[in-house]
Amino acid sequence: MDADVLIIGSGAGGGTLARALAPTGLSVLILERGDYLPREAPNWEAEAVFRARRYHTTEVWHDGAGKPFRPTTGFHVGGNTKFYGAAILRRREADFRPRTHADGTTPTWPIGYADLAPHYEEAERWYFAHGEAGSDPTEPPRGPFPNPPIAHEPYLADLFRRLTALGLHPFPLPLAIDRDEADPKTSPCIRCPTCDGFPCLVHAKGDAEVSAVTPALAHANVRLLTNTRVMRLVAEGRRITGVETTAGLFRARIVALAAGAIPSAALLLASPSESHPRGLANGSDQVGRNYLCHLNSACLAIDPRRTNPTVFQKTIGLNDFYDRSGEADFPYPLGHIQNLGKVTPAVLEAEHPHLPRLVAKWIAHHSVDWWLTTEDLPDPENRVRLDGQGRIRLDWNPKNRASHRRLCATWRGILKRLGYPLVFFQPMGIAATAHQAGTIRFGEDPATSVLDPFCRAHELDNLYVVDASFMPSISAVNPSLTVMANAIRVGVHLSERLARGDPS
Repeated sequence: MDADVLIIGSGAGGGTLARALAPTGLSVLILERGDYLPREAPNWEAEAVFRARRYHTTEVWHDGAGKPFRPTTGFHVGGNTKFYGAAILRRREADFRPRTHADGTTPTWPIGYADLAPHYEEAERWYFAHGEAGSDPTEPPRGPFPNPPIAHEPYLADLFRRLTALGLHPFPLPLAIDRDEADPKTSPCIRCPTCDGFPCLVHAKGDAEVSAVTPALAHANVRLLTNTRVMRLVAEGRRITGVETTAGLFRARIVALAAGAIPSAALLLASPSESHPRGLANGSDQVGRNYLCHLNSACLAIDPRRTNPTVFQKTIGLNDFYDRSGEADFPYPLGHIQNLGKVTPAVLEAEHPHLPRLVAKWIAHHSVDWWLTTEDLPDPENRVRLDGQGRIRLDWNPKNRASHRRLCATWRGILKRLGYPLVFFQPMGIAATAHQAGTIRFGEDPATSVLDPFCRAHELDNLYVVDASFMPSISAVNPSLTVMANAIRVGVHLSERLARGDPS
């Protein structure tokens, strides 16, 4: 055996699982398809990150109609957390139960908030979480955050007060950054404008490399192999017997898959065997189905009368429309609102190269920028498939479009009341896969799920899945913290199972 536990992928799920297992003494081998993301000047260059897409895969996927697209995803130590905006929110208690939306009802999770609560707390410690408990009225029961909230810059502090004066309930957005607000000179974080969507050159972001993989590798029982792509999993009966990679075959007592909801499903589909002719763990034909991705829109609100000098802008969250719209004719949830990192002239020019430079500069200097998120709903026809050449094909027709339009319209009205006459939205399309989830969901019933409540495959005794593909529903808050907390939960389960000498 090459390891007790072999983990495929080093992002929010795989990296966190490695750190959870590191103190147990179990031998852990992490296989990462990519390499360490280089620390270089282009980390902070919008042209390199957003236009040239220097750090994203060149792999081409296809949509349901066969149209090619290049997904906004990368393969690095730390996975896509290298680029996330570091907003780490817990699911609301109601997100674990059926929620009625305009387009349908979400399924019940096989676990509840209480099952994840202690692991949320641990993940928040590991990932430098900053926040203010009790400031968000929709927040589930919790203790204090490990660190106080990141302070608003003056422009945002004034906006926070004005939102409150309208009867809304803005709150300090929970963030995973390594900063001591009381003594900032001792902190890696310098509150720069290149956090949201950029890799952190100074390693101040609580990403999975910094907060999980590096601490795990401090233990002699944990190893990492980079530039090692898994091609297929070999199974005999109810066991994974080998992991075929570009670096050879590896064997382990337990295999934990954490490549991302889309690549993980694709890998299982690419690994049929005599016992699993439709792909591994796919006797129920559920692998790849129920793909979920938030309905997301970026929003720029412009006040032509004054400039916004904010540098670090991503500090406000708002959930007033999370559980209900507040409108009698539409009694459904709308979603979550948070600041974007400050949109700069360089970001606008990179994203919209035909925009005149002076116009981009004016817009960026007068805008305050937001990110609006609405829950997508599971649909078995939204799915990951492989074409005849083994390429990924992604069918996605997102649900809750009407709810997202309502959220945008509601927010536009509020912004106009606050003095922003120009409000623009840019919805994200199929290539924006940062919040990919579903595809290998967990549950009690093997006919409707792929994994059991501990994320072990119903059909394979030694296969676990710990990325966001386990989620039966995605909620309307960022999924990263839930992936991290669940990986810690699975780590506890695996350490107990292997301590018993349980091979199956």
